[in-house]
Amino acid sequence: MAVAAAAFLEVDRYARFPRHLSLCTKAFPLPRPPPPVLRFRLLLVRPSRRLSAAFLPIGGSAAPKADRHDEDALEGVEATVSEQQGSQLRKRVVFGLGIGLGAGGVVAAGGWVFTGAVAAAVFAAAREYFELVRSRGIAAGMTPPPRYVSRVCSVICALMPMVTLYFGNIDVSVTSSAFIVAMALVLQRGNPRFAQLSSAVFGLFYCGYLPCFWVKLRCGLAVPALNTKLGHVWPVVLGGQTHWTVGLIATLISISSIIAADTFAFIGGKAFGRTPLTSISPKKTLEGAFAGLTGCILTAMLLSKILCWPTTLLSASGFGVLNFTGSLFGDLIESMIKRDAGVKDSGSLIPGHGGILDRVDSYVFTGALCYSFVKIVLPLFGV
Repeated sequence: MAVAAAAFLEVDRYARFPRHLSLCTKAFPLPRPPPPVLRFRLLLVRPSRRLSAAFLPIGGSAAPKADRHDEDALEGVEATVSEQQGSQLRKRVVFGLGIGLGAGGVVAAGGWVFTGAVAAAVFAAAREYFELVRSRGIAAGMTPPPRYVSRVCSVICALMPMVTLYFGNIDVSVTSSAFIVAMALVLQRGNPRFAQLSSAVFGLFYCGYLPCFWVKLRCGLAVPALNTKLGHVWPVVLGGQTHWTVGLIATLISISSIIAADTFAFIGGKAFGRTPLTSISPKKTLEGAFAGLTGCILTAMLLSKILCWPTTLLSASGFGVLNFTGSLFGDLIESMIKRDAGVKDSGSLIPGHGGILDRVDSYVFTGALCYSFVKIVLPLFGV
């Protein structure tokens, strides 16, 4: 039996004449079965859209067992990812509601309370901006400003809203600050670079000068909105009817419209998003942008009817379009900075939301646009 097991059967299938079958008693080692071939399979876990890899053997009796093991592993990965996403969503909702309620109270208070909150947000955003400038992605192609210049610029940006509240005009202060920063960079030791000057001056403009228009919008437009019905029932101890100014209503409508634009854009993009909007932010879609524009206009028109300002639906819809445009391009500009820096978030100050700059990027340019619309455009139409 051992000899027969080691023998091989020799058959000539294509011979012209038949040949007898013969068993060769010469020992011949049987070939070893080839090792199981491993193939690399990529499995897409849909809840987080991450790729997970698994090595699975092809053929043999071990394949079903490996498949079962891989399925169990994938189920564990999906459960872990689902838990992480649920925890992240809860953090975003809780902190988002907290920020929204706090921002509403700050806007309603106005005055130095609103200005102090803007100054604190500006200081944190400026620190994050200069950290992005110093990150490896951006610093690899340019020379960032020295740390002492970055810190001085952050302090100057935080002081700008205070100067705007008490003096009204910020242009001279911004120009003087830019000149001082430029002198400090030029007179530094070593080899001054233009990239240092441009990034520092843009930081003063982006993080300091532009947010000051929110102070001018909320606190500078102190004309009472006499047609607003809420003003008649507002408590006297909180300012009475004179508390409801054009600046307060314009700020409330603007902030609410931006929140609606972000919410509608997120929902519309998730449900109908197919066409990419721009390569700067791959997650944004044309369908989501259209949904955000629609939500922004509808919110502005609804609040204008409730608060009786602006007095026409056409001006309210134009105000909504302006808010959406400023919020969209503010978000894209911050995404461009983060993309060059090679980071996902500008910071980690707010759990579930990233940094301050990630939350206020939609408001940076919007304040200046809204103030110009209320101060210049609406008077041309008698509003």
